Amino acid sequence: MKHLVDVDEDALAAAREQLGTKTIKDTINVALRQASGMSLQGEDVEAALDVLAGMDFEDREAAWR
Repeated sequence: MKHLVDVDEDALAAAREQLGTKTIKDTINVALRQASGMSLQGEDVEAALDVLAGMDFEDREAAWR
């Protein structure tokens, strides 16, 4: 189901940065799941893994200092 809503662009940008998501859809879905206390299951786990796979992690050597 699709919904047409006005979104606070500053809040969206902050949430996207905090959650590490790239798309508006991913950002909103992850934020809604976190806010509702829902656990990730099935396709949600796959989507979460896709988000993690797309993240640019820092050098491991520097991370463990």
